Amino acid sequence: MAITLTDAAAQRVKAFLDNRGKGEGLRLGVKTTGCSGMAYVLEFVDKVEDEDKVFESNGVKIIIDPKSFLYLDGTELDYGKEGLNEGFKFNNPNVKDTCGCGESFTV
Repeated sequence: MAITLTDAAAQRVKAFLDNRGKGEGLRLGVKTTGCSGMAYVLEFVDKVEDEDKVFESNGVKIIIDPKSFLYLDGTELDYGKEGLNEGFKFNNPNVKDTCGCGESFTV
């Protein structure tokens, strides 16, 4: 499988990278935290490591470390605005449950 970005997410990431003035792409990852066990991590990447998995979606490189890929395989990253709130949304088919606040998940 792969990791994909919607058009809206890709446009937002491209805007961030343009404003930043540098970067290879966007790193997606997971870390152990929260009520349910894991939380998503997003950061910009200036250098791709040898062990990283790299995907391209809508003109954006998505970089993932091998451990995180086990939890993120098949994920689609979206971006949206609802009223005053805006942000990225992970559509991850591996998630079995989320915490009440929506900040962490289990697989």
